[in-house]
Amino acid sequence: MKNNIKVLRKQLGLRQEDVANALNVTRQTINAIENSKYNPTLELAMRLAKLLNTTVDELFILCD
Repeated sequence: MKNNIKVLRKQLGLRQEDVANALNVTRQTINAIENSKYNPTLELAMRLAKLLNTTVDELFILCD
């Protein structure tokens, strides 16, 4: 699954560490999600979308 987290995060001027702190996860978790090495739980995906002012559908792209 691909995602737009890095692009949206940078548009808001946030570092991975800022996002991690806001969501109470590690920076490594955010890095793994951004690099499609880890698929977040539904709760974390929804919290990410809310933080980045978008929807889960716009944040994540399901690959065929």
